[in-house]
Amino acid sequence: MIEKDTMSSGILRRFVRDERGVGAIEFAILFPVLLMLYLGAFELTVGLNVSKRASRAAGSIADIVSQQSSVTKSVLATMPSVAGAIFAPYGTTGTTLKITGIAIDATGKATVAWSWAQDGTAPYSSGTTITVPANMNQASTFLVRSELSLPYQLISFGANFLPSGTNQITISRQYYYRQRVGNSISCSDC
Repeated sequence: MIEKDTMSSGILRRFVRDERGVGAIEFAILFPVLLMLYLGAFELTVGLNVSKRASRAAGSIADIVSQQSSVTKSVLATMPSVAGAIFAPYGTTGTTLKITGIAIDATGKATVAWSWAQDGTAPYSSGTTITVPANMNQASTFLVRSELSLPYQLISFGANFLPSGTNQITISRQYYYRQRVGNSISCSDC
């Protein structure tokens, strides 16, 4: 009996001192956490890149229009392709774009001179008073405002971790540019 006890306690001591599977157990515990950190960092990087492209697209569109002395609906209708070129390789499905000409009179009152939306409508009525940023509200000037909105679908590898309805966000940007040529930018058919 003593021999059996000694033998089983020897096996038990060897089992306690054996460290061959410790690395595998530690990896199994840490792997899900490390995977979620990696995928989260990937999602954040892609989202920030899309956000930066939205800013660049809205600014570029306002800049292009502000360099014109007059525009038409057909010229403004080419602006979504400018946004598409900036967003490449990301898709622009669901993007909405609005461009507005804003006249500021001698008293500093800003009104809509013309407006155009990607769907071909005029989102703001001409003559409507509008608020502009204080640093842009300079008497007897003309502004071009571009508004770009893009639905962004989160990749969300851990869909069960997010509350329902939170797998899509809307990235919106708005830019104001002063006219570059003349005192205003006209749109004959807006």
